Parts: sequence; structure tokens; C-alpha cells
Amino acid sequence: MVIPLHDDAELRFVRRPVVNWTLIFINVAVFLIVRSEIFGDPLTVIRGFALIPRVLFGEAQLAKWIVGPPAPLTLITSLFFHSGWLHLIGNMLFLYVLGDNVEDAMGSLHYLLFYLSCGIASGVVFAYAAPETITPLVGASGAISGVCAAYLMLYPRATIFGLAAIFPIRAPAWMFVGAWIVLQVVHAAFGDQDHVAWIAHLGGIVAGLILTPMFARRSVAPRLPRRAPRPPPPSDEEPTG
Repeated sequence: MVIPLHDDAELRFVRRPVVNWTLIFINVAVFLIVRSEIFGDPLTVIRGFALIPRVLFGEAQLAKWIVGPPAPLTLITSLFFHSGWLHLIGNMLFLYVLGDNVEDAMGSLHYLLFYLSCGIASGVVFAYAAPETITPLVGASGAISGVCAAYLMLYPRATIFGLAAIFPIRAPAWMFVGAWIVLQVVHAAFGDQDHVAWIAHLGGIVAGLILTPMFARRSVAPRLPRRAPRPPPPSDEEPTG
């Protein structure tokens, strides 16, 4: 397990990463509200807003006393619920350290759209990978996986300070984030059964790799692959020599 604590990449365009701060605030606020039991049993509340593949595909229905949005919207609502303190803190550390720079590189509105798109993509991948499951999927991990992929592409030479297990480390982003991505691939490949939707993480990573060139500012990522410009139309004039 690797956890980032700080990086040295500076903000260049966005003075205050308000979208990233807002996402962190919403995640923490939702978690505290659910844990307070104001709206009833936390597990029941979470199930209503979680992504459940069989419910998404119309093969099952939630009990009538469980309150939640229409099934398609759970692709978004599930991103803001977490199962426990470790789940929340781990996700928010990644978002806090890496997300502000990705927002800076994309602009606030583009970053929000990018974040939600990666989260939705991770949910879709999870649902199609296990369409018969009734196991609820919650957490920002899929969207944050996309943020990690974007950071890797945009700031590969930045230095990240963090923890590997309990040991402090200092490593370039390509190594730190790259090692984290490799861990997701290994876990998904060997099918770990510890209630972590590794396949959803991979969906977010792939979405991040695909979408980053579309959302990043041209001045920040001039070398990222983009659609080739169209050739100019042929001229009607005769060439002169």
C-alpha cells in the first residue's frame, strides 16, 4: 500500500482549487452525516445510494423502505459514500495531494467533468464485469484512479512524499503513482476477494489515460497525444513556379 502525503508540483493557473476542495468537503460531509444515523441505519442508507449491478440492469429491486435515486444516478451518487474511516481517509489523501494539480492543469470546470466521467466509467466497468452481483459499490476510488492516471501523465517528474506501508518514502511521480497502478493491476488480475472493487479502479485508470489529453490545457501538456489537425483544403489556384 502506498499513500501520498505531499508533492512539490506548484499550481500555475488556478490560485484556489475550489472544485477539488469542494469534492473533499462533500465526501467528508456525506460520511459524517451517514455515520451520525440521522437518516437511519448507515448500511441501509449507503445501500440506497450505492451502485448495485443487478439493480442498475433492472434484474433486482431494492426493498421499498430503502430510499435512493433512480438506478442510473447511482453511477454518480455512489462516488460520494464510503464504507469506513480508512476507506474515506485513504481516498481523500490521494485527492488532496494529486487532485489540486490536475484541476490546475485542466481548469476547474473541465476537472469536475473529468472527475465525474472517470467515476462513471469505473462504475460501468464494475457493473459489466459482475452484472449478476448484488454487492454494493461505493467510494471515490474509481474517480480518483482517473485523477492518478492524469497526474502520472501531466506531472511524471514531480516528487511525491508519502508512505509505503509504514515507511516514509520520497519518489518521482512516475515511480510512486506507477507503483500504485501496478498494485491495482496485480490485485485485479489475481481476483482478490477482500471487498475492494479492483476492476473499478482499472476502469477509472483507463478512463483517465484516455480523457486526460482531451481535458488538459494545451500549454500544460503540449506533448500529450491529441487529434491530428485537419489538412488545409486544396486551393483552386494554379501553382506557380
